[in-house]
Amino acid sequence: MGRGLGRLLCGRGISALGDGMWFTIWAVYFIHVRDMPPAIVGAVMAVGAVGGMAAAVPIGLLADRRGARPVLVAATGVRAAAMAGYLVDGGLWWFVVTTVMFVTPANGGSAARTALVAALVRDNAARIRALAQQRVAQHIGYAIGAGLGTLVLAADRASVYQLAIIGNVGTFAVLAAITATVPGPPPAPASDRPPARRVLRDLPYVSVMGATAVLSLCWAMLSTGLPLWIAGHTSLPLALSGVVVVVSSVGIAALQVPTTRWARTPPAAARTAVRAGAALAASCALLAATAGASGGWAVALVIVAALLHLAGELGFVAAGWGLSVGLMPEDAKGAYQGMTESATAAVQIVGPGFFALALTAGPTGWLLAAALFLAAAAPVPALTRWAIRTRRTDDNLLRPGRTARSPCRDSRLYGDRVPHR
Repeated sequence: MGRGLGRLLCGRGISALGDGMWFTIWAVYFIHVRDMPPAIVGAVMAVGAVGGMAAAVPIGLLADRRGARPVLVAATGVRAAAMAGYLVDGGLWWFVVTTVMFVTPANGGSAARTALVAALVRDNAARIRALAQQRVAQHIGYAIGAGLGTLVLAADRASVYQLAIIGNVGTFAVLAAITATVPGPPPAPASDRPPARRVLRDLPYVSVMGATAVLSLCWAMLSTGLPLWIAGHTSLPLALSGVVVVVSSVGIAALQVPTTRWARTPPAAARTAVRAGAALAASCALLAATAGASGGWAVALVIVAALLHLAGELGFVAAGWGLSVGLMPEDAKGAYQGMTESATAAVQIVGPGFFALALTAGPTGWLLAAALFLAAAAPVPALTRWAIRTRRTDDNLLRPGRTARSPCRDSRLYGDRVPHR
């Protein structure tokens, strides 16, 4: 691993530690310590999430024009300042502005980070492996941070919550400082910069990312759907949902990097996406079978469903990297990754509400989710073939007179079915 990737990996792990701590305590801090109405907190967070979805592509485009490294440093700095703002009790509007500042750059920062990794590594298989290593570091940091957050909740004092916020500001500062030392290519000359709307006109890429983004419902399935189901539709202990989260976290840390071997090229990644959708659908079907259940056999079904969910999540994430990185043009990494982040963010906004509403129908809700996973995954191979064809004849996406320089001309990325031009 090069020095740049090693530094990014270290910074990501440290930052994730603060994230894990914050995500464990933020709801209690705002609602019980700051005495804010839950509906207000939820609405403001939703506004920030919509802002993040809208800002992802512009921030990615900025990364293409100004360089991924400085944009990632800037996004991290803004989020650090916003986190520090939570120490100030400045009323509702202060909370709104601070939250928008904190949440909005998150998706764009992730796009810039992916673009920076892609700039440091030229081979697509190595890029996907590096991204998987970043995710492993992230989950390890989350786990440690969640443990620290549990200690903060146990203390349950305003001063301890404030100390945790200061600690999270520190982790953002460390990430920004480390990222600033990572070598990165200079921004492209103005004459070589891609047009701002290029990714929005790339319908094949947008279609592939839109379909695979639906599979990210697997995150809301675990965080929202499963606890609501166990609490309201079974006689199983609620702690079982926590056990599933632990199984998922350990599995991701152990298996995410090896899983990337099935997503090294876009065609392979598309097939992996189909398998991931099938695994997630099977997980939903098993959970539907536990309606009203109790006892050891029901616990066993939930654990098997959790393992299928793990397989589906691992495959979906690896496939997402293989498709988004493998199909993006080299001169527009940030904008294309911003589109990917925007599509995923849109699904994440509606995910918790989808499961909360669907599961009011009982087992039918799980079957609806299963059908959605299958319907999203099934067209990915065909959409990917369409995207590959347009990578080879993508002059309609470029300014007049420009020559396509996409890495997708290299048939090694796509398999033997794509001939050399």
